[in-house]
Amino acid sequence: MKLYGLIGYPLGHSFSKAYFENKFNKEGLSDSKYENYPIQKIGLISELIKNNPELSGLNITIPYKQDIIPFLSDIDNQAKEIGAVNCVKIYREGENYKLKGYNTDVTGFMDSLLNMIGPDRPNALVFGTGGASKAVIFVLKELGIPYKCVSRFSKEGVIPYEEVTRDLISQHKLLINCTPLGTFPNTSDYVNIPYESISQGHYLYDLVYNPSETQFLKKGRMKGATVKNGYEMLVLQAESGYKIFCE
Repeated sequence: MKLYGLIGYPLGHSFSKAYFENKFNKEGLSDSKYENYPIQKIGLISELIKNNPELSGLNITIPYKQDIIPFLSDIDNQAKEIGAVNCVKIYREGENYKLKGYNTDVTGFMDSLLNMIGPDRPNALVFGTGGASKAVIFVLKELGIPYKCVSRFSKEGVIPYEEVTRDLISQHKLLINCTPLGTFPNTSDYVNIPYESISQGHYLYDLVYNPSETQFLKKGRMKGATVKNGYEMLVLQAESGYKIFCE
């Protein structure tokens, strides 16, 4: 039996278990199984791996995409440059093991974003500075899209929400939510920005996928903007993760 799983906290909103189990069934991999592991601190990963000797790979979600890095034996060059990991392959030799980290969010987000904006390269505002935003920023750089990062606290290279003015929204036609705001069950939450400046020329992308339309996306849609949730990105990054697990 080969065991795979997802670590993060909490995991009530995760789609990974159902997705991978369906994938294993379609591929005829009856010896593969996928489980959720809602660990409350990243230090528990060592105990998790030792107690589950069949564990061969892990997906990493909020809030551990950066915290996982010190536990890795090796890291893919792209993931190292990004500074965040969402996929870990486990190599075992007897009771010893090594972990190699990857970032499949890059492939998922880039392909999904291009499906949305096509050849357009609008200035972007990225809301949130956690692990998920690292892959988003990497993709924006790769595509030559100028961007500004927004967070609750001002720091080098990051502006606070108080500085997101109507003019700033007008000048940045691609708005990307990388925060968990609006995720089920807290569906009434959303990033606090001047939505009245959003136009038909705007694109709003929300990495949240449950619910399918967050308040962030709803407010954009009501202003005529093109909107998209994170489900396609999740599917695309999961496909990349599956290839890493099974290679």
